[in-house]
Amino acid sequence: MRFEKGHKENTRRRIIDVASKRFRREGAAASGLAGIMSEAGLTNGAFYPHFESKETLLREAVVSALSDQLANLEESRTANFGIEDVIRDYLNVRHLQGTENGCPSAALLPEIGRQPDSTRKAYEDGLARYIETLASYLPASASSSSDERAMAIFSLMVGTLQIARAVSVPSKATGILEGGVQAALTLAKA
Repeated sequence: MRFEKGHKENTRRRIIDVASKRFRREGAAASGLAGIMSEAGLTNGAFYPHFESKETLLREAVVSALSDQLANLEESRTANFGIEDVIRDYLNVRHLQGTENGCPSAALLPEIGRQPDSTRKAYEDGLARYIETLASYLPASASSSSDERAMAIFSLMVGTLQIARAVSVPSKATGILEGGVQAALTLAKA
């Protein structure tokens, strides 16, 4: 049976999109290939023509999610968002609850840290591009470089989101998010 042009790439993209959301929602270790393929509307046998292993899929899913996150940050720049807008766009209830569409760092860092060098390097490359763009939102400072402050701000935002997701009381989670916003704004002005 012949498929139309672009079918293989579209199928690959669908698998990556489903896996990316599922990994962020459930964790990579808890996400089985059978469930990913079923959600993508495919059989297990359709996996291997596209990917060598689950590890390869995880790497590509993380790269894809980081690319989407960077694109959103770049779109914020064209919408004339300031650093406070960017911080509040990250640290909010919608992002707190939207794990599957959210930041791959907040959802997957412990698992990424246990992956082989190739996956960690791919994450590091995507992170560097994001930090470079985030740094462009920051005012100049005599005390530290924009890249250093951007990394500190992003690290604070990721940790804040992770802690807010871990508490059971919604009002406490909201308070944690706002505390993170205020701390990130302080770093942005430093």
